[in-house]
Amino acid sequence: MVELVAGLIDVFADTPLTGNPLAVVQDADALTDEQMRRIAGEFNQAETTFILRSTRADRKLRSFTASGAEVFGAGHNALGAWLWLGEHGDLGSLDKARTFHQEIGPEVLPIELVSIDGRVHGRMKHAPLRLGEPLADVAPLAAALGLEPGDILSEPIPRPADTGAEHLMVRLRDVESVDLAQPDAVALLAVLRGTTAEGCYVYAFDGADKAYARFFNPTVGLWEDSATGTAAGPLAAYLAASGHLAGNDLAVEQGTKMGRRSILRIRLTPDPELSGTGIVVLRGLIRL
Repeated sequence: MVELVAGLIDVFADTPLTGNPLAVVQDADALTDEQMRRIAGEFNQAETTFILRSTRADRKLRSFTASGAEVFGAGHNALGAWLWLGEHGDLGSLDKARTFHQEIGPEVLPIELVSIDGRVHGRMKHAPLRLGEPLADVAPLAAALGLEPGDILSEPIPRPADTGAEHLMVRLRDVESVDLAQPDAVALLAVLRGTTAEGCYVYAFDGADKAYARFFNPTVGLWEDSATGTAAGPLAAYLAASGHLAGNDLAVEQGTKMGRRSILRIRLTPDPELSGTGIVVLRGLIRL
């Protein structure tokens, strides 16, 4: 019998049972891909991250959705894993800020961790912004979202943006329009297949440096996600590149419609840096 330490951490959360829950499995080097997928299905969370040894970085991370799709990029899947390690003392003292490196797919990305008032905070750098082709016709997208074409604004134009994972950035008229979205998974999947994007990030400005967002990703079987760092990062970079962000900071509120309010903070340096903290809510053993 094999025993693995595992548990749940609420990422981008200030109180338990808010933010975006992440399942974490430590020392997962001996697991096969099929075992990882089945464990992710057993946890049935948006994502489960497996922590492995790396020859290129301090740790290697692999993340799977409950449906078994592997996902990449430095979002809550990565931040949560490092917060988990830091909260359990596996990284040594974090009284002073320390930088670690993580292998995620083909990329090696830095993450800075520091303990403040007894809680571990993390800051992760994303890759430089890459943009896909703008969406030529918004009518099918509006229909897939259960909205009118006029609810989708043309500035900045809807298009895929990528700083680690590629998602379709769609600006809506106002916060109310974001909450009114009722996506049809099949129709939205058809729209996404016509682009290079994986998921769809709908947002509206809620102040000069704050956005209100929801994320849908039927491509990997994820109906709605309560906090998506791999979408918030490219959103901030895209808004800046298109002249719609005055400063270098953006706060994104997400998950409120789901009852799991999350705040994601991004700073452009000039590439996006995503920061946040989390709360460990469950720790135990997996026996295989």
